Amino acid sequence: MVDHNRVEGSMDQAKGAIKEGFGKVTGDHKTQAEGAAQKTAGKVESAVGGAKDAARDALNK
Repeated sequence: MVDHNRVEGSMDQAKGAIKEGFGKVTGDHKTQAEGAAQKTAGKVESAVGGAKDAARDALNK
């Protein structure tokens, strides 16, 4: 079973990558920075979910 944080984190990474790319194409540095930040936050959230999954798996063994 995959933790909710991993799913949300992956979605945020994808949204952030799109936003960052859009900022690069349009030359909008603010949007580009927001996208990069969202992508990083998604990576952190996904890592938290991974840690929860690992802890749950360890307890179930």
